[in-house]
Amino acid sequence: MKLGFGLYKHMLNASHYNFAKQCGATHVIIHLVDYFGHSRNNVDQPIGGKTGWGKAGNPDEVWSYDELLTIKNEINAHGLKLEAIENFDPAHWYDVLLDGPKKEQQMNKLKQLIHNVGKVGIPIFGYNFSLAGVSSRYQGPLARGKAISVGMNGMDDTPIPNGMVWNMVYDENAGEGTLPKIDHDELWDRLRYFLDGILPVAEEAGVTMAAHPDDPPVPYLRNTPRLVYQPHMYQKLIDMNASPANQLEFCLGSIAEMTEGNVYDATETYSKQGRIGYVHFRNVKGKVPNYHEVFVDEGDIDMFRILKILKKNDFDGVLIPDHTPQMTCDAPWYAGMAYAMGYMKSALSLLEKE
Repeated sequence: MKLGFGLYKHMLNASHYNFAKQCGATHVIIHLVDYFGHSRNNVDQPIGGKTGWGKAGNPDEVWSYDELLTIKNEINAHGLKLEAIENFDPAHWYDVLLDGPKKEQQMNKLKQLIHNVGKVGIPIFGYNFSLAGVSSRYQGPLARGKAISVGMNGMDDTPIPNGMVWNMVYDENAGEGTLPKIDHDELWDRLRYFLDGILPVAEEAGVTMAAHPDDPPVPYLRNTPRLVYQPHMYQKLIDMNASPANQLEFCLGSIAEMTEGNVYDATETYSKQGRIGYVHFRNVKGKVPNYHEVFVDEGDIDMFRILKILKKNDFDGVLIPDHTPQMTCDAPWYAGMAYAMGYMKSALSLLEKE
């Protein structure tokens, strides 16, 4: 297993690459979607609210080969490897998610994007097939020592306005109204259309598509259905298309928040199948609709037990602390991440001695 670092778009620079290397990371997983309004720096993670995370990107321009190659070369120059890109920009696939009139045009652009990703030599692309995206969370002193973290205390049933999907605004001039309500079967049909279109391209390009579970994992959120809100629902996604490129962005925190099954059985099941692309290595207390994210060593998950399961089933991919509580100091995000990475590095060292 390899130790990785997750970086948001505004963190793709030398200082953050050096920080990742200093923490002991060998790999980087990056976000190219700008969740933070194009101006904020050193934020922990996007929280949003009823108005979402802000404006989506340019619908006419997917990330180009030259753009991706430049980023990869910069990361390599700092002694790191670029393992994955996480999340499509909602502007690039809103009608794929919504079954809208531009879905075929947008699918063709997504195929070109995955082709670019493979040509550059980036092995994995993570995605979250969701209408509401990440929502219903709040921020507060929720972790050990009153460290600032995020949690959930009840669900947001506010309908999503027209022009918004996946918590971002793709059309500021959309007419009044909200997204029409659909059932779970309809959303699974939309996912099938996406998988059947993208997976052959991904296979040819040498790219693994890794699906994130719902965060938070509830059946409905903001009047929209969710896909993977119980551990066994990952199996439905895998069985939907047998392609070896059809894999999982395995978020331990989201899976532990689910109300059925348990995170250890899920880790055993999907790592044994060789279906885990990479792992979000974070800890939580509680389950939906009432939970909060905590330090890696204080939550409900026995993280070392997870590592032992992954090792037993020969998982050799990347683990990242996708987010963690912020520590009380002049650099809250950096301190929190350094703490998580130190724990992970020590745990992997102990695992090698077993």
